[in-house]
Amino acid sequence: MKLFDLDRFIKPVSAHCDIPCGIYETDTMKHAADTCLKMIEKIEALDETGEKSDGHNNYIRMVMIKEKHAQLCKEQIYILWSDYFKPEHLEKFPDLHDKFWQAAKQCSKVKQAVNREQCEKLIAQVTELSEIFAQSK
Repeated sequence: MKLFDLDRFIKPVSAHCDIPCGIYETDTMKHAADTCLKMIEKIEALDETGEKSDGHNNYIRMVMIKEKHAQLCKEQIYILWSDYFKPEHLEKFPDLHDKFWQAAKQCSKVKQAVNREQCEKLIAQVTELSEIFAQSK
């Protein structure tokens, strides 16, 4: 087997550093949640103009982007929850686990439907998690 033949067996992977690297942020999850809302606004605008049937491709793309960013938000929530927060943070934030768990579940609700209220709830939860993160430093 030639060396270049190995390329077809190598699959790219992505992961957060498990060393841990100590570099954590909330901007990515906030941006992802905001993107979900923006896609919902664009979808609603299609409904108002009657373009949904004419712009079916754009509708599908907007839904896909919403779902992709809701998943990204969930992944960022999980990383922060599992890698950054430690048992000592629970003393200051006793409901920490529930807040992260509820936010992760909310990402799924945003993926399940084109629903502005569900997305706004996610944005509020992500904002609260970001504030907890800032207070924990």
